[in-house]
Amino acid sequence: MQVKVCGTTSVHDAVLSAEAGADALGFIFAPVSKRLVSPQVARAAGLSVGPSVARVGVFLDQPLDEVLRTAEAARVSAVQLHGRLSSLYVMAVAAYYPVLRVVRPADLATETDMWHGHRGVTLMLDAPEPGGGIPLDWDALRPLFPDGAWLAGGLGPGNVAAAMTALRPAAVDAVSRLEASPGVKDPEAVRAFVQAARLAARSYPQ
Repeated sequence: MQVKVCGTTSVHDAVLSAEAGADALGFIFAPVSKRLVSPQVARAAGLSVGPSVARVGVFLDQPLDEVLRTAEAARVSAVQLHGRLSSLYVMAVAAYYPVLRVVRPADLATETDMWHGHRGVTLMLDAPEPGGGIPLDWDALRPLFPDGAWLAGGLGPGNVAAAMTALRPAAVDAVSRLEASPGVKDPEAVRAFVQAARLAARSYPQ
């Protein structure tokens, strides 16, 4: 089970999350985000934590050449794609990077069928408004949630265990509930989130 801390905007917060035990850091390159980071800062932050921590570039409805150019400049190890994107677009990115394809609850069944068996694309279920801090109805989604998918959407230290118990995701991802302000991490919340996720993962079938 993996733990991702998204919305990283500084070397300081990258190191904080890595020391707390995060497996992956998310760097948001979508211009509309309050947590927008430059490729240069993301690259420095990624270098500060070493190769054992994954560096995920997060994009929303951006041109393909911009995504690939930014991912290369930031030296990310994977790409997370939000928005209304064609399968050809997603596959083009997957030719260069492992892809986290973010889907909303309404699109989960269709996207699961589309990407089943595609080793370069992993589904991530998120809220309709990513970064808004509003949890999903995990129990209602249980029949649709695919094995191996990641889970985001309003997760934090206080509810990640319940979400994991309901859906048993392969990874969990959090942003807004780990912040002191948009783009600035709360150290105690980050540590508590990672610890709560690790503890909940112990209940997974071995």
